[in-house]
Amino acid sequence: MTEETQPRRGRPVDPALSEKIVDAACNLFGELGFQATTMDKVAREAKISKLSIYRHFESKEALFSAAIASRCQQFAPQAFFEGVGGSAEDQLMAAGSSLLRTLLSPEVRSVEAMIMADKTNQESLSKLFYEAGPAHVVAQIAVLLGQLHTKGVLNVPDPLRSARLFGALFKGSDLLLIARFDEAKAKDDNEIESYCRSAVALFIAAHAVNDQAGG
Repeated sequence: MTEETQPRRGRPVDPALSEKIVDAACNLFGELGFQATTMDKVAREAKISKLSIYRHFESKEALFSAAIASRCQQFAPQAFFEGVGGSAEDQLMAAGSSLLRTLLSPEVRSVEAMIMADKTNQESLSKLFYEAGPAHVVAQIAVLLGQLHTKGVLNVPDPLRSARLFGALFKGSDLLLIARFDEAKAKDDNEIESYCRSAVALFIAAHAVNDQAGG
């Protein structure tokens, strides 16, 4: 990483300005890649000074993490993180469909492609992407699964491990491959719902409580 870092100043962070900086960074990271995106370019894109950026983000790596987190939160509905009412199937369908639609979004796919193309920084960028995106999502799913376990609806003694398995069901969807050559089919609501319903049914069957399993 060649981008210099500077310490944060003592002035309070302006949330609106922070969002403006992140939006500009998202555009540039997606268009130019990590290596070619500089704080100077982000400042020009956001029409602010570079010093203003450093008041909010201490380095380009920190800005990249914020950009990834912003993209994940933007394309996954808030209900995904807070859980929704209804049956276990309803809640897992909401989480699963939100996750799959996020993975299918061009913005998220372009970030993943950008990371894979950046051989110089691939390892560190992959770590930043994982911590800001997948790790955060898995943690949120684990909370939901823990709640379902506490209520006795599902048997989930290890919510984090099961959350990772749940995420893998959607990360491994063939729709992500289909999107590379037939985006319309991959994003078809019926295709997404059909896949999610099958994946959720498989997950619930594997985590059924004893009396349900026996019945």
